[in-house]
Amino acid sequence: MKKTGLLLSWLLLSPFLHAAVQEQRVDYQAGDTPLKGYLVWDDKFSGKRPGVLVVHEFWGLNDYARKRARMLAELGYTALAIDMYGEGKVLAHPKDASDVMSSVLQNPEIAKQRFVAAKNLLQKQATVEPDKIAAIGYCFGGGTVLNMALSGVDLAAVVSFHGMLPSAAAQEKGVVKARVLVENGADDKMVSATGLAALDKSLSTAGVEHRIDNYAGAKHGFSNPDADAIGKKFDLPVAYNADADKKSWQAMQDWLRAAFAH
Repeated sequence: MKKTGLLLSWLLLSPFLHAAVQEQRVDYQAGDTPLKGYLVWDDKFSGKRPGVLVVHEFWGLNDYARKRARMLAELGYTALAIDMYGEGKVLAHPKDASDVMSSVLQNPEIAKQRFVAAKNLLQKQATVEPDKIAAIGYCFGGGTVLNMALSGVDLAAVVSFHGMLPSAAAQEKGVVKARVLVENGADDKMVSATGLAALDKSLSTAGVEHRIDNYAGAKHGFSNPDADAIGKKFDLPVAYNADADKKSWQAMQDWLRAAFAH
């Protein structure tokens, strides 16, 4: 009788014991460009759930972007860390990264094509509610998600972490469908106060639900624990800030939860 009870308990608990974060490298395409993404979800959550796109820093789709995708999966989302450079390109030196990033920024239609290709891929996943998609991004990726929202891509929300400012202002009311959250370091030398004020004004004029958080003492790259080492190695004005990292990640969770509740 005791053995039977133990067996029954094991059978009941086994789905939870085996539940884990699942990860998968995925190949997709935009135009003639092959792209390589990273799809991740957690088996402990059942059924369909909202999907979140993760857009990498200017280095390309590296371990940091994949780490954030896994963290989103642990929160109950299906996440796709996307490839904006093509062929999964990752750069090791700031000059090389800047060159590749610039080539994408100078071709906004190509950038949008690559972003939308990733969005379409995420929407087709068995674990995703296709009408509940958001996007987050870091540095170059932060600017990318803002640009996608301003161009009218259908997203529930976007969150930019120490992101570049968008290349254009919000235009007519109704074009921007996403709720916009900007997590910025007050000491970020790569983002001007004037530019932030202009973004705030344009989003307000366009009737976009948004918020801009400025974290005192936080510099560019504040969410990345490797920022201190990167800054020292390449003499860049970047630094990790544990407090801003923690608060901005919580702000993102609250923002996504509210956006997906509608």
